[in-house]
Amino acid sequence: MAMFRSGVLVLTSPLSALSLRIVSILTSASKIVEDTLYIHLQPGLCLSGPAQPKSTYIPATKEVYNLVTKVYSSTSSNCSHLDVRVLLTNIRNQSAHQQPLCSVQNLSHPPEVVLTDFHGSDGGQYNPVKQRLERYTTSCYSCHPNLVSVLLNPDYDVPDKCEVSEESSANEALQSCSDVVAGGTFDGLHSAHKILLSACCLLTESRLLIGVSDKDLLESKVLKELIQPYQHRVDKLSQFLVDIKPSLQYEIVPLLDPYGPAITDPVLKCIVVSEETRKGGNSVNKKRLENHLPELAVHEIQLVKDSQRTEIEEEKISSSSIRIRMLGSLLWPPKKNVHIPSHPYVIGLTGGSGSGKTSIAKRLEKMGATLIDSDKLGHEAYSPRGPAYQQVIEQFGPDIVKEDGTINRKVLGSKVFADKEQLKRLTDIVWPAIATLAKQQIAEAAAQGKAICVMDAAVLLEAGWEDIVHEVWTTIIPEPEAVTRIMDRDGVSEDAAKARLLNQLSNSERVARSNVVLCTLWDPEVTQKQVEKAWDLLQERISQSKL
Repeated sequence: MAMFRSGVLVLTSPLSALSLRIVSILTSASKIVEDTLYIHLQPGLCLSGPAQPKSTYIPATKEVYNLVTKVYSSTSSNCSHLDVRVLLTNIRNQSAHQQPLCSVQNLSHPPEVVLTDFHGSDGGQYNPVKQRLERYTTSCYSCHPNLVSVLLNPDYDVPDKCEVSEESSANEALQSCSDVVAGGTFDGLHSAHKILLSACCLLTESRLLIGVSDKDLLESKVLKELIQPYQHRVDKLSQFLVDIKPSLQYEIVPLLDPYGPAITDPVLKCIVVSEETRKGGNSVNKKRLENHLPELAVHEIQLVKDSQRTEIEEEKISSSSIRIRMLGSLLWPPKKNVHIPSHPYVIGLTGGSGSGKTSIAKRLEKMGATLIDSDKLGHEAYSPRGPAYQQVIEQFGPDIVKEDGTINRKVLGSKVFADKEQLKRLTDIVWPAIATLAKQQIAEAAAQGKAICVMDAAVLLEAGWEDIVHEVWTTIIPEPEAVTRIMDRDGVSEDAAKARLLNQLSNSERVARSNVVLCTLWDPEVTQKQVEKAWDLLQERISQSKL
């Protein structure tokens, strides 16, 4: 079966049956759609009758919400590569003012294929059913001009006779209201976010106000440097919301403190929280009372357990766990550099003081990489036979030369480190010299048939040495941990350690210019797994580039 980038899955089984069938259905759909899968709920839809079926409203009940939750929970466990979006356009809440379902809804990723769980009379790809399915879908959503239809006919693990039991509470309507508020970081929009946002949309009759965490609220987040930019998160959030429920009014604002407009907006009626943020919802109501505003109804959703978690990740599906999984992966493809040889493949490894860069360089060397130590090259550049020796003396005077003819690094340092102009004059001499020596070592590695070199360089980015490597890898560590490591390693004060970090590029600046990021915050075994992952993925990239 061909793979399609986007598709819409029309589910026609009873909701109670879908709850038990959904894993099998999603597994079948994931073999056909590779990127975005929209899900349209229309239980009882018949595609085999004489009349062309039309979309109708179904009530927003706890059963619908539970099914939506099951869909997203199942997606994270069984087909995590799919961006699944359960469309709520035809889900009717308690609002008395519903628009008729007569217009075609535009989707951000027009479906190339329509799938269904409806069984044709012959159990196969029954043409009249497929034709009705295509006409039905195009009457609801904007689709690719060459829309293809597929009857899934998945094998269900549960017999049909066990699938139709219903709980009396399942049909209970959700208590909706006009204006609803929710907040979060919404980094990497994952299944737990989608459950929260779907609950908001099912509860909202007119306006949904969403606060998106930014600036100070991100400081305590794990691997904050990998959090997507605010505008990127807002764009993805807005696209998802408009896709699943275009009839609502959305207001997305930056959240710069734990409360935001939730404590000042008099029109709000309900706040949606998770088990984890329940106390935050209660705090919002306390502040509203202090501001002489009515309390908000608090709707709480359950956390979703992460079946793929590792020992350093949270039990629930979370953005921090997703960021941890990004470590060692290629964040974005490197730009092809035609000015350097393709062999050996050179990794530029950088990182701030205390980040564990050197330990990662040694791990990569053990795995087969040829290590190029820029610190050693720096000493070589200053040596009497080094390429920078004479120029440095000419620039900074003969008094920097010791009796044995070597440059006195302490005397030289006293002349440049307190003067930015003087320091730049020095680096303008030394950095190109180190680059020349590095190129010589790379050429030697090529002559020896070495496949991969790693250039360990703290100032890789500042010196512009990206031009002599194929990829940039960065090691990061939270600042408090870096300060502790510098103090323990070098015996300096906390203020001195902080000052040292302030004189370097920040983690965020490095990450923005890097292809791969690693972090040594956890046990050495965790670091080793990151390095092995990065190494294995690198081997795959090199192999693919040769094809």
